[in-house]
Amino acid sequence: MGDYQQFISRVYKKTGIDLSSYKERQMKRRIESLITRNGFKTYEDYFNAIDKNETLLEEFVNYLTINVSEFYRNPQQWEVLQKEIIPYLLKHKTRLKIWSAACSTGEEPYSLVMMLSNFFNLNDFSIIATDIDTGAISKAKTGIYSAKSLENLPKTFIDKYFEKIKESYMIKDIIKNQVSFKKHNLLEDQYPDKCDLIVCRNVMIYFTEEAKNKMHLKFHDSLDKEGVLFVGSTEQIILPNRFKLTPLKTFFYQKM
Repeated sequence: MGDYQQFISRVYKKTGIDLSSYKERQMKRRIESLITRNGFKTYEDYFNAIDKNETLLEEFVNYLTINVSEFYRNPQQWEVLQKEIIPYLLKHKTRLKIWSAACSTGEEPYSLVMMLSNFFNLNDFSIIATDIDTGAISKAKTGIYSAKSLENLPKTFIDKYFEKIKESYMIKDIIKNQVSFKKHNLLEDQYPDKCDLIVCRNVMIYFTEEAKNKMHLKFHDSLDKEGVLFVGSTEQIILPNRFKLTPLKTFFYQKM
């Protein structure tokens, strides 16, 4: 296939995505599969193609970022969020600043809005949602989802906040309007500040330990006093006190 190190250096210059921060074996396997599928033989040939062809570049970034998402993914954890974490945060504040990091195609931030509608009027809060993949953000803004992606969502939310279009479901503007989407690179860009809740799930598993450690420190700095970080079901933080975080519940960490 050729020189992977040169390829990741050129990708970084072009896109700002640092592939050296991703687990190498896993990432190489994914990229080589994409190279073969597109009929190229070497990393150099493939880079030259994505350098000139916007469609190929978009496919590459989309494939890299592994957009697998669904509403209320791991529903037991959403139950803990609703019954314990949000009420805990509301003991200290009347308004919450919430960031859905690596939000993929929008299921997570929209799930947050629907869940928070149990606590607030919809006009009384908003959510920042970010992802590195502009294609995923575009899909999130469109807000059309398959029935399968809604399987874990409470039926009351489906009835109230979605419109059925043939075999798909479109989320209503009343939910869409509460989410502000923008492109963001977790490895490079500045994090929002004074967040009461940061939800970053099922993305850190793809990064090296060194990259994850840097991100945990940045999440700590991004949280407001007593703010909470909510991670994915395979992303428990080992020795969280290294990052000035303390376990609140499984998968939930509070700023110390």
